[in-house]
Amino acid sequence: MTYVSQVRPRWSDMDVYGHVNHANLVTLLEEARIPVLFGEAVKAGLTELPKGVVVVKLAVHYRTPIVVAPDTPVRVEITLTEMRAASITLAYRVHTGPAESDPVAVTAETVLAPYDTTKLRPRRLTAPETEFLKRVFADA
Repeated sequence: MTYVSQVRPRWSDMDVYGHVNHANLVTLLEEARIPVLFGEAVKAGLTELPKGVVVVKLAVHYRTPIVVAPDTPVRVEITLTEMRAASITLAYRVHTGPAESDPVAVTAETVLAPYDTTKLRPRRLTAPETEFLKRVFADA
């Protein structure tokens, strides 16, 4: 039940030591989940999920610096670890390079809630969204 995303760190993501800055890594996690929560959701005909998802909780464990060559992506494995009525929990394993065999540099977890942009508050997952999330992570 793992979705794999290849994310290319930008030059601006690097710090003075030549590795991905710890704060910018959070943006890479976001970029890794966008294809599934927004792109794949739109392809599946979902209209509300792509309108808004907010981060409720974020935990990041930095294990080793990520130093990448220009235009070299890092591999981000995303696993759906929990689904509740109004939130999902995603776990991440960020590798130092694009291959599955590259060392894991970062592990992270986000709790995400679907957000109603009209009412300006979190909302419950719909049945189609729940089925989509189960399917996309099971098929990955």
